Amino acid sequence: MQSETNLQVKMYSLKYKVTTSTCDSEGRLKLYSALQMMQDCSEMWIDSEPGIKQYFTVQNMAQLLVSRQVEIVRVPSYKEELTVTTSVYGMKPMFGFRNTFIYDAEGKPCYRTWSMGAFVDKSDGKLKRIDEATLASMHLDPQLELNYQDRRIILPKEGGKTLEPIRVLRADIDYNKHMNNANYVRVAMELLPEDFEVRGLRVEHRVAAKLTDQLIPTLYEQDGTYIAALSIGNEVSAIIEFQAN
Repeated sequence: MQSETNLQVKMYSLKYKVTTSTCDSEGRLKLYSALQMMQDCSEMWIDSEPGIKQYFTVQNMAQLLVSRQVEIVRVPSYKEELTVTTSVYGMKPMFGFRNTFIYDAEGKPCYRTWSMGAFVDKSDGKLKRIDEATLASMHLDPQLELNYQDRRIILPKEGGKTLEPIRVLRADIDYNKHMNNANYVRVAMELLPEDFEVRGLRVEHRVAAKLTDQLIPTLYEQDGTYIAALSIGNEVSAIIEFQAN
C-alpha cells in the first residue's frame, strides 16, 4: 500500500473487519476498538524485524507507549474491511517513533496517528538503551503526512472538575502487568458529554496504573476541547486530550 504522498514504505499490516463487538450503538467503529487495532499492529510489527526481536528477547526488553496522537478522518461502519499499517520512522537509543494508519477498502485513511515508544527493561521497568549496532540495523521508513502536534499535554492551571475514582480492574490489565493503553481512553471517554464527537486525540502516559489502583479523574474543558487527567495519588498516570476538530 502507498501512503498519501506516494512514498513506498516497508510497513507491517493487519487486516480487520468492523464487527458487532467493535461497534457503538450507531454501528460505527468505537475509538477504543480502533486503538486496540493500532496497538496490536504496532506490537506485531516486531516480527518484521527479526534482529530487533532477537535483541529485545536476549536483553529482556519491551517497548512501552509514551504518547500517541490520532487524527480521525472518517469513522468506519459495521462490516467495513480495514487495513491497519505501522512503520517506524525514527529511532533513538531509548525511544522509537512510528506511524500507524487505518485505511478503508479503497485505501483511503480513516485514522492517521503517530506515537512515541520507550524501550525498557522488563525486570524493573526502567529505560534501557539499544546498542549502536542494533540501531544501525533498523529499517526506517518515511515519516507519513500528518498534522504533528507536541507529545506533551499541558494541563490547565485551574478550572478542573474532580470526578469519582475509577478502580483498575483485572480486565484492564495486559501482559505487561499494567493497565492497557487503550483502556485509559475508554474510561476517560465516559467522562465526556454524550453528544461530544471526538475528531482528534492526544494521549500522554506517565506512570503505569496497576491492578486495584484508583484513578482519580480531573476533567478540564477549554474552547470545546476536553482534557482528562487520570491520577494515582499525587502522580498523574495519563493525560488524554479529546479534540472536536
